[in-house]
Amino acid sequence: MRALFATQMSERDRKAVALWLLGMGVLVAAMVLVGGATRLTDSGLSITEWRPVTGIVPPLSEAGWREEFAKYAAIPEYRLEKKGMSLDGFKAIYWWEWGHRFLGRLVGIAFFVPFAAFLVRRRLTRALAGRLLAVFLLGGLQGAVGWYMVMSGLSVRTDVSQYRLVMHLALAVALFAAILWLALSLWPRREATQRRPAPRPVGRALLAFAGLVYAQMLAGGFVAGLDAGLAYNTFPLMDGRFVPEGLFALEPWWRNLFENRIAVQFDHRLLAYLVAGSACALWALRLRGLSGPLARRIDLVLAAVVLQIALGIATLLAVVPIGLALAHQAGALLLLAAALAAAHEALAGASGRVPAAIPAPSVTAVTAAKDPAR
Repeated sequence: MRALFATQMSERDRKAVALWLLGMGVLVAAMVLVGGATRLTDSGLSITEWRPVTGIVPPLSEAGWREEFAKYAAIPEYRLEKKGMSLDGFKAIYWWEWGHRFLGRLVGIAFFVPFAAFLVRRRLTRALAGRLLAVFLLGGLQGAVGWYMVMSGLSVRTDVSQYRLVMHLALAVALFAAILWLALSLWPRREATQRRPAPRPVGRALLAFAGLVYAQMLAGGFVAGLDAGLAYNTFPLMDGRFVPEGLFALEPWWRNLFENRIAVQFDHRLLAYLVAGSACALWALRLRGLSGPLARRIDLVLAAVVLQIALGIATLLAVVPIGLALAHQAGALLLLAAALAAAHEALAGASGRVPAAIPAPSVTAVTAAKDPAR
């Protein structure tokens, strides 16, 4: 087995692997955005079977399309909400879901083939190969959870469980973060010995901020899962109040956090205020003597926060049009990437050494509540 691994990677090999991983990050981000469009267009239940291999081929004849349409017509979403849909209307939602699944398959192939090639050519160390294999398995788990999510809407419900949707999103964003962190860790750090190390608390603060952005993205998943963005389309008040009525309409109280559209939108707003305040606090730290690449990355974090807040408000006031909603989702990924890049720069220090791996974001909060679809 030792023959498969390099004892040490050259700078050229590190850069090659890093560039491949950055490309993978772009593909994962695209998959997340197409998944968002699939949700916004109510297309997620249009394909009622999970065929990992043969499912890559869409219907190729009129008879094939009618067969797929008949399968969709048998589920509650069609019978209760979409009855009377034309075949052309079905094709429109089918292509969104097919495109999302196609991207998932493409991500798997685009990861596995270069990984195997790097491994065979002995351009990976044993430690790095192990981390890359873990990322690949995380991607496979993401696909399985995607089907688990779809299953929740095929028999009783007219849509997917918001709990399973957020679990699916949580794994996708974790995959994006893990790939980006590995790429940053491999990228050659020129002039590293000339950089002043940042105080360790700054690195911890930036990593905590990235975790906060991750939590806000999951809160956004609940907003999407419940269509909570349509509850109130005013800002900064909700129905003329900062704290709207009906926040605790459900019993027990914790269900409101995940099932009450008013509470879910309110929580998403509160987390946005917390993200904005934390970004300002980080920028205040930057003004107290930080310089060089770390200072520039914190500037980028603040700019990404401002952009994301503007997109969020615009999406809300415009009653969640698909274009603005997807831009808001892309802004969240950009903000997370900026936060991770800043945290990585701070934790790397003057020596150029980097943490072995970023801690995987926890999805405990997502699955702690009872899933009503089970």
